[in-house]
Amino acid sequence: MTPLAQAYENKAKTIIKALERGNMEGTYFSTKEEAKAYALQLIPDGSVISWGGSMTVDTLGIKESLRNREVTCLDREKATSLEETKEIYRRAFGADYFLMSSNAITMDGKLINIDATGNRVAALIFGPEHVLVFVGMNKVVTDEREGISRVHNIASPPNVNRIGLKTPCSTTGFCHDCHSEGCICCNTVITRHSRQKGRIQVLLIGESLGF
Repeated sequence: MTPLAQAYENKAKTIIKALERGNMEGTYFSTKEEAKAYALQLIPDGSVISWGGSMTVDTLGIKESLRNREVTCLDREKATSLEETKEIYRRAFGADYFLMSSNAITMDGKLINIDATGNRVAALIFGPEHVLVFVGMNKVVTDEREGISRVHNIASPPNVNRIGLKTPCSTTGFCHDCHSEGCICCNTVITRHSRQKGRIQVLLIGESLGF
């Protein structure tokens, strides 16, 4: 095991204990392939599945696997209009499983998420029976303040460029706390406890995934 891999594993053990205190479950995987296989065996045939926008989830290739399973995918990528997209967002609240990542996770087990539309963080908070949160260990931070800074200055600039939006950070590479038309830092959610024990499962992955 490399020194970095050992450090990831040690951090993950600390985070998993903290998640348990918050009624959330945590599991560590050395690779994204292991995490994907674990998630797929959790989801039974006949389930209704949806997901939030996530480079991490895209990298796993799990959406393609689910599309070939006997499950119902509420897939916004198949929408042909804004109204159809909104309807998929609404229907996702009734999903059996919702897949997402987290913009950051603290060493004391808090999930830090900042969203534009808000459908992703809304589903994390309420609705779907199970929420699977895939988090690369590159997103681990010390505390809430560092987590929010990470989202603003590390995750958001490449995300707005990926989407093709024009914001101050798209050209400078750091947050200006803007209110521009293309702003994606609209809704901030810090999840420290789940009222429903085990509803939120965090899959920590010993790789650098997503922004």
